[in-house]
Formats: sequence, structure tokens, C-alpha cells
Amino acid sequence: MGYPSSSIVDNGDAYIVEGDVRFPKDMQVPDSKLSTEQKWTGSKLSVANAANVRIKVDASMTSMGAEITSAVNQWNTSGAAGLHVTVVTGASYDILIKDTNLGAGICGQGTFPSGGAAGNLIQINKAYIAGNSFAQRQRTITHEIGHNISIMHTNQSGGLQITGTPITDAISLMNAGQCNSGATVLSPNDKKAVQWLYP
Repeated sequence: MGYPSSSIVDNGDAYIVEGDVRFPKDMQVPDSKLSTEQKWTGSKLSVANAANVRIKVDASMTSMGAEITSAVNQWNTSGAAGLHVTVVTGASYDILIKDTNLGAGICGQGTFPSGGAAGNLIQINKAYIAGNSFAQRQRTITHEIGHNISIMHTNQSGGLQITGTPITDAISLMNAGQCNSGATVLSPNDKKAVQWLYP
């Protein structure tokens, strides 16, 4: 997908890229051309899967239920008619969100989609972001959900250009390296990107 080897860390069952993107070693990697503009992975959710993305909240994350609800609402009000995200409590789900100690400097990690399904895991470094404002905590969760539905970092290389988006977007919630300092709502271009992916 065009990442420099210096940004890839082997973490046992997965590779961690740019600190917050998790690639399971058994995932399908799409064939794609590289781009330096606002981008996606080249692997998106099937129509049926995008219409019903189910997030299960692990017991370790229940104290951030309001932040998760706010993050889900951002994606559901993005204007992407083909995308609907819900929080579920049953045994059937697409994405598990759980607390994981990721070390200092890493707020969360998402997993890119594969085979038409959403990335199956979001890890949030709850202790690390606990002192951040509500808006910044929900930003971290919103950002990681973005990865799980195929949206890459706006301000870094790799991936496929999303039609109609600019080369840079200073107010994109999907910019990397902005834990506790970045945009707390989806930018107009973030919304345009998800609308293009899931019309």
C-alpha cells in the first residue's frame, strides 16, 4: 500500500503502520496504485456490510460509551447513504472496540477492511487518552472507525486518491499524529470521502 518500511512494526499477529493502523498478517491486500492525496485503502466494505456495521464494546471500554456513541453518530450523519454504524451487545458483530495499552504516544489503532468486511478490531489506549477532553477522546474513536471502514490518513502517503478531495486538508479528522490536538468533527472533505465510498 505504499508505506515506507521505516513506518512498519511487526507486532506478532499483525503489522502496525504509522502507529495507529493495524494490518493482520492474514488479511487480503488489494492491488492498487499509489497516490499522495486524500485516500482510501482500495478495499471497501460490501454494500450489505456497509449498510450494517456492528460495533461491539468490550467491557474494558464501557466507561467511554458516550464517546463511542458520539463517534458512531459522526459517521451516521456524514451524508453517506450507504453507511450505517450501530453499537450492539450480542454475539454477532463486525468490529470489537477494546482498551489496550499501546504505549506512550499511541492513542488508538484501527484495522483496515478486507474481503468486503470492516476491519475487525479497534484498540484504544484508554489510560493514555483519559485526561483528554471529551471531544478529543471521541475524536480518537471516530478516527479509528474511519480506518476500519477504509479511510487512510489524509496527511500521509499511500493508498488511492478519493475523487473530488484536495491534496491536503488541515481540518481533516483523519490526519495522523494529532491525538489530543486534531479536528474533533469530520471535515467537509472527510464527509465527501465517505460519501464517495458508500453512496
